[in-house]
Amino acid sequence: MTKKERYEKIISWFQENVPVAETELHYNNPYELLIAVILSAQCTDKRVNMITPKLYEDFPTAEALAASTPEVVYEYIRSVSYPNNKAKHLVGMARMLVNDFNSQVPDTLEELIKLPGVGRKTANVIQSVVFNKAAMAVDTHVFRVSHRLGLVGDSCTTPFSVEKELTKHIPNDLIPIAHHWLILHGRYICQSRTPQCEKCGLQTLCKFFCDKYKVGKDTPKSKNK
Repeated sequence: MTKKERYEKIISWFQENVPVAETELHYNNPYELLIAVILSAQCTDKRVNMITPKLYEDFPTAEALAASTPEVVYEYIRSVSYPNNKAKHLVGMARMLVNDFNSQVPDTLEELIKLPGVGRKTANVIQSVVFNKAAMAVDTHVFRVSHRLGLVGDSCTTPFSVEKELTKHIPNDLIPIAHHWLILHGRYICQSRTPQCEKCGLQTLCKFFCDKYKVGKDTPKSKNK
């Protein structure tokens, strides 16, 4: 199977079986999503969704958050990973939005990564989810799943190299949803320690599965044929 064929078949499977795929972070506007994505670094979406309602309520605008302090914000987010750093990032991000971007979330990678707490991955999430741009955010799930499926090779050893390979082969209009396909597949099926191969409909297209269960060995039966 050529790489082109692999991409086409895997994309086709997702289109048919997962026609709707979107972020599991709760938000109502770009500003709230930016807060949520910053908080989600090395933390679960479930945990973030537990603390953001009160944060959104008490700091409904960038101006309100900018007027606060990291010490105050810390009390709202203390249950997430690295709360001290994230509190500083949130306040710094809000102040930069107010001072440099007229309180609006920018839509380019170059501007987004200027914000405290915003790296390339976070910037790509915002570009993709909010502005529907062809930006591929590569987190641990996307990195793992794209390697296991054979969408990227062993030479892709960094998130950036994976991002470039995926965006090279996935049509631009599908990159925003493909980002979520790979994340959700990694979160619920192709898990790191215990991949649920028996539940996966991509078995015959998956390099990891085909390498693991070679000819002559018993293979789990798919429930999604």
